[in-house]
Amino acid sequence: MSDSRIAALLRAASFAAEKHRGDRRKDADASPYINHPLALANLLANEGGVDDVDVLRAALLHDTIEDTQTTDEELREHFGAAVADIVLEVTDDKKLPKEERKRLQIVHAAHASHEAKLVKLADKICNVRDILGSPPAGWPLERRRAYIDWAVEVVAGVRGVNPALEAIFDELMRHRP
Repeated sequence: MSDSRIAALLRAASFAAEKHRGDRRKDADASPYINHPLALANLLANEGGVDDVDVLRAALLHDTIEDTQTTDEELREHFGAAVADIVLEVTDDKKLPKEERKRLQIVHAAHASHEAKLVKLADKICNVRDILGSPPAGWPLERRRAYIDWAVEVVAGVRGVNPALEAIFDELMRHRP
């Protein structure tokens, strides 16, 4: 990877780390939130064979608009339109009720760009891995199963985007509770 691509990835990782500073995951250990976007980028690159730097940067930044005070203009300014557009495609509108956001993810998955589908698939894989390996504190089995069932519906809409990642998701489904 060229120096400029490495620098671009590190800028995105640093930006995400700053934006998510103080945020914690819902797992029992309340691990630092930045672990999640780093896991997405790692999964895409090292298990999915994705080397598109814009996709990897979008993976690192995928929750910044949704979960922090980051704006799409800010992402455009720092990372360009391509990265900002991918992030916007995978961003839920937090003004909507949770069930509607979940429904829209299912509806929009099949119509997303190739790049956004990669990020969405990686997000679902990482979340399911976390639910299976270190479930959110206080999530009973029924809630974990409901999340996984919903993830299956979202992933159905992105099928065909990356066979290696889809095989990872399918293997996770063989171990679902």
